Amino acid sequence: MDFSNNILETIGNTPLVKLNKVVAEIDALVLAKVETFNPGNSVKDRMAVKMVEDAEADGRLKPGGTIIEGTSGNTGMGLALVAIIKGYKLICVISDKQSKEKMDILRAVGAKVVVCPTNVEPTDPRSYYSVSKRLAEETPNSWYVNQYDNLSNSLAHYEQTGPEIWKQTEGKITHFVVGVGTGGTISGVGKYLKEKNPNIKIWGIDTYGSVFKKYHETGIFDENEIYSYITEGIGEDILPKNVDFSLIDGFTKVTDKDAAVYTRKIAMEEAIFVGNSAGACIKGLLQLKEHFKPDDVVVVLFHDSGSRYVGKMFNDDWMRERGFLDENVTKAEDVIKDHIDKELIVVRTEELVSHAIERMRKYKISQIPVVDINGFVGSVDETDLFRSYVADKNVAEKPIKEVMGKPFPIVRLGTPIEEVSKLFTKENDAVLVDLENGNHHIITKYDIIGAIK
Repeated sequence: MDFSNNILETIGNTPLVKLNKVVAEIDALVLAKVETFNPGNSVKDRMAVKMVEDAEADGRLKPGGTIIEGTSGNTGMGLALVAIIKGYKLICVISDKQSKEKMDILRAVGAKVVVCPTNVEPTDPRSYYSVSKRLAEETPNSWYVNQYDNLSNSLAHYEQTGPEIWKQTEGKITHFVVGVGTGGTISGVGKYLKEKNPNIKIWGIDTYGSVFKKYHETGIFDENEIYSYITEGIGEDILPKNVDFSLIDGFTKVTDKDAAVYTRKIAMEEAIFVGNSAGACIKGLLQLKEHFKPDDVVVVLFHDSGSRYVGKMFNDDWMRERGFLDENVTKAEDVIKDHIDKELIVVRTEELVSHAIERMRKYKISQIPVVDINGFVGSVDETDLFRSYVADKNVAEKPIKEVMGKPFPIVRLGTPIEEVSKLFTKENDAVLVDLENGNHHIITKYDIIGAIK
């Protein structure tokens, strides 16, 4: 009989799959190392086992102990599998930018999940680096994994992933392209491949908001480059010890939007359902296309599964909110289509200013049309109300008609967006759209800005 003694024995030996449509612009053979075939659905399963086994061997991790790690989700999943099989407890410290699916999956496999803010310095006591270290100090019989500086991380890929790629390509690989986060994959695989053939080029995919590319090119750790970004699993605001820059031939940076868009393209054009960093890798690959020749064999590594991003990159609403969907906005109706069913909030001429202020608070809006029995007769804006209040503290008890401004312009559904935009001035912050059914809807400057690609 052919079977594994436990799930950990199924890690590795993931397939290489030829990419076609999504890399049609590249004149080379492009193969994807699809790491979602690991039991934890990511490349991180490999180093999770290696780090635990090495810690067991030298006594850092003792029987019945607690494993503690700061993770973007995938390392946590790999550690969870190991913890279950080997009988350890697990605490995963995760940043709040990671997908809800990742957090839910970690809890589903028995991990305790601690969520920390993303947009803080690494040294901030609230950061997931700091919280991980503090929990390790406070928890008896615990071991802090520290995947960033734990060299068992890159060693796992030197011993496993690199040899697999070399064997699967029969030594014909010319380029290895991969997203860089902890640096374990690119450094481990890069070291093995360059030992086999020093001419193999190793390219890292970085993201805007990360320090890797500039540091590799200049040796300067530029804190001005550090800012919050959406792309998950790659880029850092620190320099992990696992990143061996001497093995890397170059980096290219990919935007959040391109990473998200190409994540969806991989699914739609190749039928491979993979995660956010895979999209970044494909877009990065296309940015590097002038480096590839027809006889080259380019291997790109897909880190994890798309199932961890169904509420983000694979969700139209999430994509649309961030301007990541390339939708053609040409008319007034295109701007409001996502909230056209919402009731138009109005205030009547004889109502008090305090009523308008309360409605602005309740519905989180800044402009309100004013109506009487004849229709739209004016408008109120939060800036105007504030100025009125500064001039007269009793304005809240005055009727709206005493402070209202001119009514908002009204356009038809098919009005070109260029015409709608011209109606916004210093004196006018909104436009009403006639829905042609007796109702109206409002377009604000925020809606126009959101439609800009």
